[in-house]
Amino acid sequence: MSGCFHCGEPLPAGNGFTATLEGESRPFCCPGCQAVAETIIDCGLGSYYQHRTSTPPKAGAVPEELRRLQHYDLDDIQQDFVLERDHLREVQLSIGGLSCAACAWLIERHLSQIPGVTLIQVNTTTERARLCWDERQTRLSTLLAAFAHIGYQARPFLPHQQELDYNREVKSYLLRLGVAGIASMQVMMVGFALYEDLFPDIDPGLVQLFRWVSLWLSVPVMAYSALPFYRNAWRGLRNRALNMDLPVSLAMLFAFVASVYATVTATGEVYYECVSMFAFLLLTGRFLEMRAKRRASETTANLTHHIPMLARLETGGDEQEVAAKTLMPGQIVRVSPGAVIPADGDIIEGSTSVDESMLTGEHLPVSRRPGEPVFAGTTNVESPLRICVSRRLADARVSEILRAQDDALQDKPKVAVLADQLSRYFVAALLLATLATWLVWLQLDADRAFWIMLSVLVATCPCALSLATPTALTVATSRLTRGGVLVRRAHVLDTLPKATRMVFDKTGTLTRGKVALAKVSLPGALAEQRALALAAALESGSEHPIAHAFLPYADAAIRVGQRQNHIGRGVSGQIEGQTWCLGSGAWLNPGAEDRDLCVYLANEQGLQARFTLNDPLRDEAAELIRQCHAQGLKTTILTGDGSGQAEYVAGALGVSELRKNATPDDKLAYLRECAGRGEVCLMVGDGINDAPVLAGAHASFAMAGGTDIAKNSADAILLGDDLRRLLLARRLAAAARRVIKQNFSWALGYNLIVLPLAATGHVSPWFAMLGMSASSLIVISNSLRLSRI
Repeated sequence: MSGCFHCGEPLPAGNGFTATLEGESRPFCCPGCQAVAETIIDCGLGSYYQHRTSTPPKAGAVPEELRRLQHYDLDDIQQDFVLERDHLREVQLSIGGLSCAACAWLIERHLSQIPGVTLIQVNTTTERARLCWDERQTRLSTLLAAFAHIGYQARPFLPHQQELDYNREVKSYLLRLGVAGIASMQVMMVGFALYEDLFPDIDPGLVQLFRWVSLWLSVPVMAYSALPFYRNAWRGLRNRALNMDLPVSLAMLFAFVASVYATVTATGEVYYECVSMFAFLLLTGRFLEMRAKRRASETTANLTHHIPMLARLETGGDEQEVAAKTLMPGQIVRVSPGAVIPADGDIIEGSTSVDESMLTGEHLPVSRRPGEPVFAGTTNVESPLRICVSRRLADARVSEILRAQDDALQDKPKVAVLADQLSRYFVAALLLATLATWLVWLQLDADRAFWIMLSVLVATCPCALSLATPTALTVATSRLTRGGVLVRRAHVLDTLPKATRMVFDKTGTLTRGKVALAKVSLPGALAEQRALALAAALESGSEHPIAHAFLPYADAAIRVGQRQNHIGRGVSGQIEGQTWCLGSGAWLNPGAEDRDLCVYLANEQGLQARFTLNDPLRDEAAELIRQCHAQGLKTTILTGDGSGQAEYVAGALGVSELRKNATPDDKLAYLRECAGRGEVCLMVGDGINDAPVLAGAHASFAMAGGTDIAKNSADAILLGDDLRRLLLARRLAAAARRVIKQNFSWALGYNLIVLPLAATGHVSPWFAMLGMSASSLIVISNSLRLSRI
């Protein structure tokens, strides 16, 4: 082996770093690479070296750098980028040194072996990783050091850093674009004098002078403006991948080198103006593409700008201004009319209207009273409020949206993966076609062979093909977020247009979920107030809508022990030495025919109370079901409620099928039954018992007011609890599918038409350049139409 076994770099003269790995002596360029390789082999991950397609950068985090990682364990530092739930913590990391899919495999395998790590996902495209761990078993500094031990640098990913990187990239593109634009204009003016048809009697010496002037004017374009294309092409070649910048770079370099040769030898044609204008138009297209993607993602990126920097915190009867990100649960803040709410919390004083459009897409303010929640970034419209902070800013709903949106944009649907693969094969086919064209024209007309080959290379560059899918998906995802639908997993856009059945939970989904107590029946000697207090105690801590109906009757003196949730049935617990149960009639009163929504309270002696509840239908539910049927979608209510309330809701809405008294396992079995018949089901739910079926559906939506576990299990979230947004999502997904097909049709059609024209010499290099650039701009503009749906 002529290079380092780990990084592939040349071995220094007289190097003595070797190690015996898996029975063979391996050379290394430094002790850092040797330590990394030994770590990988000792962890049983030696197959990494067999399957990697490129070598990583030189390894070796020095001890001082590893010691600095301990600062990341401080809570004050972690609050900006770590999400905490109980003892589990989650962070997004930027990874340095990723070079291929084997690197992602190596990191995931190595980190997953560390006790306490519950999840590690690496995305080689974005060079980021999602890491979850148990704080009781390991620390963040230990995990970051584990990355360094196998040769990678990991640091917390911060959104504001992304903003800085974007601004830096914009400035760089504008500067490169400016250099290319100014140089192109100068080269075009000089090149104008070289057109023999316009100036047939020009002095040959003057022609040669103009050629040299054009050459020096083109050098800044080739050496500076076009540098990003060379870098991307080289990165692809280094990783044994063909990307669209390869033919672009080859075209520019071939044309420039040929023009330099013609200038030095004073023979042949020069194309300095074509090269300069080509670089200028390519940079313009890339800049517009970057701006289009940025504008498409601004909906969520700008959410952070809605959160105020300062908050008015109450401190012992007085108030002071503090940084909003330092607010902690339990603190009290004041919010003036017209001010932006600085944190998620519950109103403890004041009634007002709140503009929640930045979260839900609904522009009409909603009324909020004491005891109701408000969210960071929304605007207090009318009256002053006192708010008790319920969550840190890092855990606020706006932060959850940002994280979910970021995950969705990293996740590629099948159509995007297919597009990436097609682009790679297309580049290979293009290079072969270009080579074949050049060989054929060498036999037909050697003087024209090079320039015809150049026209083929430029005209058929697959820029438009590579933009066809990602631009449309980015715009569609952004439009959905703006419309109140947060896509958490990208396959939703693939699945929505194919759906044949909509499956709904009942309580909190088709009904408002604002369950109110209508009547109390007491078959035994238990007093009504005592029955309500016992029910409230059993339901304390539950997020189910039914639990909220009993909250006003809670008695702090009643303690519940051994509380146990019986999914789909109810809850039980020990109160004053006796077992009490609160739940459905199917569980506690079998055979009862309840036409209303009823909950029963029972103990060891039998049934003690019957609570009749009222849960009104959502205003938009009937219209949603009607439109589903109009679009050919079947509808099903899948509910754990076994009362007559389920029949009433199904009948009032005109739902196609009702499955009541269904446990979570029954719901999952129903979806599998539908899938066995070839149906594609969309599930909509909100409760803990809906989590398995939300995770198991082809695509699933959780209501914004649903439980955390339901939202984490769903593929998308309805931010405003407006069911009609399901139809918007389906309409937009269908439109995105059409736009992607149009983009592919245009990109492939253009290339199929222009290829034979260029190969037969009917397309000059400058016209090929214009056609290729125009093709990319058409694809981008077509994708941006989705933002207006």
